Amino acid sequence: MSETGVLTGPFNALVHAPDVGRNVASLGAVLRFGTAMDRRLTEVAIITVASRWKAEFEWWAHARLARELGVPDAVVDAIGQGDEPPFAADDERIVHTVARELTTTGHVSKEHYDTAAELLGESSMVELISLCGYYSLISFLLNSFDVPLPPGVQPNWADPGTGTETGAETGAD
Repeated sequence: MSETGVLTGPFNALVHAPDVGRNVASLGAVLRFGTAMDRRLTEVAIITVASRWKAEFEWWAHARLARELGVPDAVVDAIGQGDEPPFAADDERIVHTVARELTTTGHVSKEHYDTAAELLGESSMVELISLCGYYSLISFLLNSFDVPLPPGVQPNWADPGTGTETGAETGAD
């Protein structure tokens, strides 16, 4: 909700199905704030999903958070452009690999699963995979209901339907 009390993001669409909206919001709160995963890694997964589905509002909101939580600009920018990010942190690379593979194929290879489970543990693997599914749902809502970016914010992708990149700034006015 904005400072003026206006619903923003996916929640303006979910108001039409309040029971779904309440449950989606509850799941989102658990996945963003109630997991054992480091918030920085959570944001890497979220922006990977946002980039995959070219969900402008999600990208705008979470690319900023990823940067604030210490994900390097070059990594965030590369994820947004669909390029291979120049990871310095192995944990970010591992989470990105799982999120990208999951949103591309619907599966996680045994090799990538085992690497991520060694880093995160089995419980956080459930959290990571659920997070990717949840943010795919949010992306679908944002894209299907054409949720607009805040005034003055430039989109990251010129035409999300074709995948044409703009190279625009991500959330800076």
